[in-house]
Amino acid sequence: MDFFYEGQVLWSQIDSNQHMRHSAYADFAAQARIIMLESLGLKLPTLYEYKIGPVLFREEMIYLREIGINEQIRVTCELIRSRPDGSRWAIRHELYRSDGVKAAIVNAEGSWIDMEKRKLAILPAELSEMFMKAPRSSDYVEEGNSA
Repeated sequence: MDFFYEGQVLWSQIDSNQHMRHSAYADFAAQARIIMLESLGLKLPTLYEYKIGPVLFREEMIYLREIGINEQIRVTCELIRSRPDGSRWAIRHELYRSDGVKAAIVNAEGSWIDMEKRKLAILPAELSEMFMKAPRSSDYVEEGNSA
């Protein structure tokens, strides 16, 4: 299992019920996703040179167990679905507490956006090749391209 983010839950990430607030789960998943992209060679400055960035269409959070203040968490990222060129994708993130218990699953579906034209974009071939080396889940599905 590849962990792309490990860190501590801060006081500012805790809600009035004394557990991690809902939006912090999305924040940790996003950070893990960016670290995963960078580990593949898709560093943010490189994407910015191409005027391309990731964009989300949908994000789903499934809460399994509470996470509390000062808890150490670890976050995985796995590609669960994509087109062969990586133009559309879905990534599953799993958040684990320091005791090894899976606390949440965050599913994100997205694509790439041309930051100048503000329209969906396809990664250049060399970047697509890097993206398609992302860790894949055991239930990974490759979708057909829509022409």
